[in-house]
Amino acid sequence: MAEIPLYFVDLQDDLDDYGFEDYSPDCDSMRVTAFLDIPGQDNLPPLTRLEKYAFSDNVFNRQIIARGLLDIFRDFSNDEEDFLTVMAIVVRLSEDAEPTVRTELMEQIPSIAIFLQETRSNFPMVFSEYLIPIVVRYLTDPNNQVRKSGQEVLVVLLEQDLIFQHDIENKVCPILLALSAPDSNDEYKAEAVNIICRLASVLSKSTVERLLLPRFCELCGDGKLFQVRKVCATNFGDICHAVGQEATEKFLIPKFFELCSDNVWGMRKACAECFMAVSYNTSPEVRRTQLSPLFIQLVSDSCRWVRQAAFQSLGPFISTFANPSRAGLYIREDGTLSIRPPVPDTESNFPCGSASAGSCVNTTPACSAQPGHIEPDPPVGAASRETSSFLHVRSSCDGPVEKPREDSGWAGAKVTRLSPEASTTFTKLPDVNNLPINSHAGPDSRACPGSPEDEFSHFLYWRTPLPDISQDLELLLSEAGLQGAGCCGPETVHSSCVARSEIQKVLDSLQKHMMSDPDVQAQVQVLSAALRAAQLDSVCEPERQPADGVSALSLSDPGPVSSCQPAPSASAPQSELSVARILQSTDIIPQPLLDEYVSMTDPARAQTVDTDIAKHCAYSLPGVALTLGRQNWHCLKDTYATLASDVQWKVRRTLAFSIHELAVILGDQLTTADLVPIFNGFLKDLDEVRIGVLKHLYDFLKLLPEDKRREYLYQLQEFVVTDNSRNWRFRHELAEQLILILELYNPNDIYDYLMHIALKLCADKVSEVRWVSFKLVVAILQKFYSNSESALGLNFINELIVRFRHCSKWVGRQAFAFICQTVVSEECIPVDQFVEHLLPSLLSLASDPVPNVRVLLAKALRQTLLEKAYFRNAGHPHLEVVEETVLALQSDQDQDVSFFATLEPKRRNLLDTPMLEKQN
Repeated sequence: MAEIPLYFVDLQDDLDDYGFEDYSPDCDSMRVTAFLDIPGQDNLPPLTRLEKYAFSDNVFNRQIIARGLLDIFRDFSNDEEDFLTVMAIVVRLSEDAEPTVRTELMEQIPSIAIFLQETRSNFPMVFSEYLIPIVVRYLTDPNNQVRKSGQEVLVVLLEQDLIFQHDIENKVCPILLALSAPDSNDEYKAEAVNIICRLASVLSKSTVERLLLPRFCELCGDGKLFQVRKVCATNFGDICHAVGQEATEKFLIPKFFELCSDNVWGMRKACAECFMAVSYNTSPEVRRTQLSPLFIQLVSDSCRWVRQAAFQSLGPFISTFANPSRAGLYIREDGTLSIRPPVPDTESNFPCGSASAGSCVNTTPACSAQPGHIEPDPPVGAASRETSSFLHVRSSCDGPVEKPREDSGWAGAKVTRLSPEASTTFTKLPDVNNLPINSHAGPDSRACPGSPEDEFSHFLYWRTPLPDISQDLELLLSEAGLQGAGCCGPETVHSSCVARSEIQKVLDSLQKHMMSDPDVQAQVQVLSAALRAAQLDSVCEPERQPADGVSALSLSDPGPVSSCQPAPSASAPQSELSVARILQSTDIIPQPLLDEYVSMTDPARAQTVDTDIAKHCAYSLPGVALTLGRQNWHCLKDTYATLASDVQWKVRRTLAFSIHELAVILGDQLTTADLVPIFNGFLKDLDEVRIGVLKHLYDFLKLLPEDKRREYLYQLQEFVVTDNSRNWRFRHELAEQLILILELYNPNDIYDYLMHIALKLCADKVSEVRWVSFKLVVAILQKFYSNSESALGLNFINELIVRFRHCSKWVGRQAFAFICQTVVSEECIPVDQFVEHLLPSLLSLASDPVPNVRVLLAKALRQTLLEKAYFRNAGHPHLEVVEETVLALQSDQDQDVSFFATLEPKRRNLLDTPMLEKQN
């Protein structure tokens, strides 16, 4: 049968005539189109025959026409009259009584729309006038299959930006609002709200807020159908993102509270799953004061499935509290974590240690005249160098000083408490954040961190900032007539004792629960620190002269301080203010959230919530650590150690894959102290865990100090041995990582340790491992010669010749040809070294008995070596020998060898080989 142009096969009789007797509409492989341009018995033109078959009484004919509309448009769109005729046929087919025909037609709409957009200048008018009405009408089609098809097509058109804003607002949105009305059909309503939620992501903020937001809020409270509320809860985060922060807090947050308290557990579970997306679109105040308590409610839900979803979302929710300026890190556009460059302090007016500057307790290398000022982008490097300091304090005798930075934390403290919010005992304590801090240099106070002993202070290790109460103190002293007195009255001594006694009572009440509850243990640690601080506050400082009318506290010396201080406020109870002042700390995230997060490692949680809860904790730990910042790593240190020793290898594997990111967050000092031991444990773990470390081995090692990095040179060879010898991908990954790791070590270390690993990998049983290992060998050669270590390079070349050129197996000799080809291609060694030490051995492969070896030799010579300008220059002493070898290979009996030896190389610029042109 002659080749016939295909359009869309129509009548079954025509199919039989042309040899398609066995064709059926479900046979997708045939893609038969009607032979509309083949003259038939009716002698009708193709377009007329199309109309005849499109309106045939045979359903099969109409299905075929609907299925082939795209090809029909391609053939008849050039002529405007024919195009309009085809479009009229489409409109008429869309009204077909048979649902299968309507479904076939609807499935072709996206392809037709794309074709018309590419080929017709009047596409907006055509699409709006003919196709959009069909799609909108199908949203209310009585047939379920047609209606579902119309919904899918509408979403596709929206996602591909084929529907114009005017049509969305005037044709699509009205029908969706009508379908989602309270008196609408229940089935239509559930489907409409789903489309509304997906529509919000492609519309402008103002359009969503004006047209869709009121209806969405109404549907969130639909008391008739829980399916409608479920769709709203599932897509709540997308709606919040579409309308922005202001509308979210004004309209959506109240509805979100209702959904989180819904009687149907599936609603609450859906809310827990989208909690992070909702939190991301709220202000920090709303996130802290409203969403945090709401999330604690979900974590404590009576339904296990809700608690499970809530704990899975806990880490992501905590991550929404992250502040790049506080953490000193930010996410690049490519998604990688990067350190924010330090911002120079331009406000420093006094040198460190001057009388004006007073005592310095800094997280930066240099002191500032106003260290309490909150910079938008604080430096990061300093934070990693001095993690024990947590507060910028300025001392002056002339007036109050800055309050502590909200970003600061208890760096190095070994408790998991960030704020007193978790303890109901202190829920009514007054807020002393607004009270300024005053610090005066005592006789033993240090002026500025600079010496080794200044790097760490046991006193500052746990102590919280002390509030400045000088103004209240002066007022009370003046009222009592005690201005300038060197000691305190008995009333103050009594009040201080009351404060200590209150703390002691709380400690006594918690002691009996300390062994069974880890949260109580952490709380006891905080209260113990508070009690010790209260005792320090009750001791007088005899050396201090009352020149300024107040007794001052030294933050840098736990030595003798003022024995007593008057009450800052007559209205506030002495015990409450004392406890609040002592327990005040940086409030990065609400304490209950942190308490719930660290409790995810409790074995009891696996029994009552989810057996994989520890894995979810491990997965989100880098995000939580980034949120808290390296100064609060102590809050997660024990949790991380617990996860690293978890009996489930999936938990340890999750940590292994992210340990390099955590190292960036913590900095070099904390990484060396806390992560390196865990990293060493992962190196000896199962292959499923080791692969996580291996995939980012370079990323982790480059963060370590040079001396610590060298300790891993010997351990790298342990990666060659795997639990299962068939796990060749493990060794393949090792070779790829070693190529990157070469830059971290000097040539001597590479020669002593890494070179032997590379040679072992080159002899691997799996070819994929060998080929990437050959690239590693070339990279090692390049490392030697780029660092002027030609002696090491020559020794390595001789080792390669012995191992591969004279290998008894042909794969070894083939590997030598490939190595030489790559050496020339990468120009990794000087040309004189290549010609003298490698070229003779390479040319000797021309007589190798194995064709595969000669094939690679032909490629190396003809396609690589002769491309270099140096070898193409007339008069080169080795050019004649190379050309003779190539001629011999061109007449080789093996066709593949002769083919590659004859193939013309790709000509390049004569200046592209600076290294190979380098002369002796």
